[in-house]
Amino acid sequence: MASALLLGSPPATANEDPVDAVATSLYAPAANPAAYHQADELERAEQRREAAGLRAMARTPHAVWLAGRTPDEVRNETRGVVRDAARRKATPTLVLYNVPGRDCSLYSAGGLRDTTEYRAWVGAVAEGIGDSRAIILVEPDALALVPADCPSGSGKDAKDAKKVKDAEAAKAALTAARYAQVANAVTTLGTLPHAKVYVDAGHPAWHTVDSIVPRLIKGGVQHATGFSVNVSNYSTADANAWYGKLISSCLAHVDKGGKASACPTQKWKRADAQRWLDRHVPLAPDRMKHFITDTSRNGQGLWTPPAGKYKDAQDWCNPPGRGLGARPTTRTGDPLNDANLWIKTPGESDGECLRGTKGPKDPERGTVDPKAGVWFPEQALELVRLAKPAIMPR
Repeated sequence: MASALLLGSPPATANEDPVDAVATSLYAPAANPAAYHQADELERAEQRREAAGLRAMARTPHAVWLAGRTPDEVRNETRGVVRDAARRKATPTLVLYNVPGRDCSLYSAGGLRDTTEYRAWVGAVAEGIGDSRAIILVEPDALALVPADCPSGSGKDAKDAKKVKDAEAAKAALTAARYAQVANAVTTLGTLPHAKVYVDAGHPAWHTVDSIVPRLIKGGVQHATGFSVNVSNYSTADANAWYGKLISSCLAHVDKGGKASACPTQKWKRADAQRWLDRHVPLAPDRMKHFITDTSRNGQGLWTPPAGKYKDAQDWCNPPGRGLGARPTTRTGDPLNDANLWIKTPGESDGECLRGTKGPKDPERGTVDPKAGVWFPEQALELVRLAKPAIMPR
């Protein structure tokens, strides 16, 4: 389809150059006030190392999430962020998170009503950024979790063939709209002279490479600087780097007329996959799509739930025993990985995790988890204590 645009001359709307690894100082926005409140409580309890670690976490550069608000409000918010960053000679990371039908109306439900509203909102974000420098992530999970992936109805409606057919047709239309919405956002933001735009590709424990690559192409990755991996997730640095390399290589293979279904995935033996890459994608990194990686909470890697304990373990949802990952930097040592970033704000909840139970408590933690985006003191303390590399003073 649009795959022939991936390499060669970029379209006029694209800003293909990766993040400048030498000049980029990353922006640290104001932290969640709850982080400092918790640090003060720890100090009073004479847990000074934990308090210092929590304050260090709060001061670390992390992304600003743009969600909700009217076009005028988001324009002003965005303009305020980029101006504050410019005063500090830093580059902000901005996350657009307002696509219609976001998160299948589940834990992080929300988003605008329709394409018209969304285009106006994205346009306002672009106006707010203007000529300023910014790293932009377009809609986490929007391509990895399209409307066609959302659960269907249950009960009587699920047994009514006509209603099921109508529902599937509606989901197909919403899915087509989703791809168009994301692609339009990429194109709109790609016209900004100093913006680097990335489309979200999920994480290595979710879609296989041959599954996510066609979605990325439908979502306009050919007009973006690249894509993101591991946003709000816990996969290890090694798994993310390999996943990113495989996706970038598969995009290049498709660009040359190949099929995504032929690409090696993260499930292949690495030696076999590398032989395939050497044979089919002998390209220099500067001719391939680059990626950014969320390292905010992957210091301990993925959580392995107790075998057979839960109907749905939700290993992505406030898993216990996780730690902060690598500090944000544009000097990653990987020619395809433009930056390690803290995209998810560490310490903020993934949602009210039930793990297949009736709740209301998270059975793994024995407490009711805060709603998505709300400060979660228990998890914040775990992230600090188990950070890799360490963030608490010795």
